[in-house]
Amino acid sequence: MSEQRLDDVLPAAQAGQPWALRVLYDELAPRVHGYLRSRGASEPEDLTSEVFLAVFPRLGTVAGGAAGLRTLVFSVAHARLVDDLRRRNRREPTVEFDAGSHDRQAPSSEDEALASLATDEVRELLARLPDDQRDVLLLRVVADLSLEQVAQAMGRSTGAVKQLQRRGLIALRAYVEQGGVPQ
Repeated sequence: MSEQRLDDVLPAAQAGQPWALRVLYDELAPRVHGYLRSRGASEPEDLTSEVFLAVFPRLGTVAGGAAGLRTLVFSVAHARLVDDLRRRNRREPTVEFDAGSHDRQAPSSEDEALASLATDEVRELLARLPDDQRDVLLLRVVADLSLEQVAQAMGRSTGAVKQLQRRGLIALRAYVEQGGVPQ
């Protein structure tokens, strides 16, 4: 685009005409992006957008036509570039992620999937038990209740709960020893 064309569009852009702002952006953004990219900006596309977000509200202050506009645009671009470079220099350098040396704080998707499979297998084993044995084992192991608490919750004597627990564990052991662990 010629300087004359920019001079012609600038008054409409200063008046806030969307089409004129678009023309200015389309003409100048590729040059701003190229400048930022060639100077090593970390995110030249983002910085280009920031430049125009800063320039458009200040178009009313532009004097000198197209030359003044270019001066403003590239002054803002340079300032954003300097800010970007300073910000990067203050940060610790980034390094590539090495999964082998990472001490995970949360389980991986694979670990969660395997745990889910194990949970499903336990559910299948427990489903083989009579209801009262399964309930006793779940209340004892999962809910971490004492024999007395389980007895109270189920409305049974403590001796009956002990027997149900014992029979349930024996049945589970037999299923596992017979290869009855679901796969």
